[in-house]
Amino acid sequence: MNWQQLISNKRLGQEIRHPERHDDRSEFKRDYDRLIFSAPFRRMQNKTQVFPLPGSIFVHNRLTHSLEVASVGMSLGNDVARELKLRHPELTGTLFEEIGTIVSTACLAHDMGNPPFGHSGEKAIQAFFREGKGMELQHKVRPEFWDNLIHFEGNANAFRLLAHRFHGRREGGFVMTYSTLASIVKYPYSSLAAGKKGKFGFFCFEEHYYRRIADELGLRRLSADDEPLRYARHPLVYLVEAADDICYEIMDIEDAHKLRILSFDETMQLLLGFFDNCQREKILKRIDEEGITDNNEKVVYLRACAIGKLESECARAFVEHESEILNGTLKGCLIDHITPLVSDAYRHCSELSVQRIYNSKPVLDVELSGYKIMETLMDALIEAAVSPEKFHSEQLRKRFSNQYDINSPDFETRVMAVIDFISGMTDVFALDIYQKIQGISLPIV
Repeated sequence: MNWQQLISNKRLGQEIRHPERHDDRSEFKRDYDRLIFSAPFRRMQNKTQVFPLPGSIFVHNRLTHSLEVASVGMSLGNDVARELKLRHPELTGTLFEEIGTIVSTACLAHDMGNPPFGHSGEKAIQAFFREGKGMELQHKVRPEFWDNLIHFEGNANAFRLLAHRFHGRREGGFVMTYSTLASIVKYPYSSLAAGKKGKFGFFCFEEHYYRRIADELGLRRLSADDEPLRYARHPLVYLVEAADDICYEIMDIEDAHKLRILSFDETMQLLLGFFDNCQREKILKRIDEEGITDNNEKVVYLRACAIGKLESECARAFVEHESEILNGTLKGCLIDHITPLVSDAYRHCSELSVQRIYNSKPVLDVELSGYKIMETLMDALIEAAVSPEKFHSEQLRKRFSNQYDINSPDFETRVMAVIDFISGMTDVFALDIYQKIQGISLPIV
């Protein structure tokens, strides 16, 4: 793979107009603005990140998380561009210089396909088809579509959200640039090639879009013609992934401190763990010199230091492993290739997060409740797709937005319309529809 081909501002759905464009260097910023002002992006303000929104203590939701990831992604892209231009002077003055904006935009979009209630929402959709009432649909759909359903994946859904032509939209969906779309796809293969982890990058409906993009950008194809489609990652995916890894791990620690799941001393030790003794002394001295006495502000300062350290380490790892990344042979993520001290501190945070945060009562409560809500919605709305002639099905289908093709004569399209509708819901809207379906919430007349 080579950078000159990997960075393209050609737009999905408007390929025929590409030769007419002359304002090349602003196309990636247009992608960024298009997402910022979109309805799916706004809806993330009411989607769970990890913790339920507890009111007076404002923790992260999907929207604030995505904005922070985009900020770190911009820094990663800019730092990598600066270093690689020294190594490859021929990249100066080309679209390669825009990779900070491309990575930042992909970071904005990386969670847009996630359903309500965090990862429990994903699990509920998968479980409905794997072990719930949805099992009976297996013989009614194509094997590749069935595999999509039992491995439902928010990352693949984000690509669909941006690329699919929903009712009333133009060809190409959001009509994003090829490089931005490729940078979103963390698992660039079909669900049939997903393996044990069940991760994949695009639904069968959008596979032809990804194939077009990957071939245009020169992504290395890893599968034979008679095998399920599989490509090497676009190099910028590693930067999007690193920005996400940095933010969710460090910001979850800060949120846990705010919610008093972690003590101040525990939080300080976790964040100081990213630095050697000399650096720790300088940080603590700076806190003292700046007159920071509030514990929350001390955590904020240390959190910023930790994020800065991880960002510089990941940028360095990308530059050092550039050839492996371009060859599609790098093993693992960038976090796996940072220096031992920082890597050990990150791993310690991850282990503690599993023990104390992700299994904490507030998190488990929202996951249990969210799972039940999603299960009920799937049960009722899939029934509306399976038996559209029933009166109750007709009433439910009227609740769908016009952009979702729930009235299609094609059965798979109707099922996918249900997935689109439910995965696009906010937590509050999902709860509202659940209560109405259950008959426990009636409008005031």
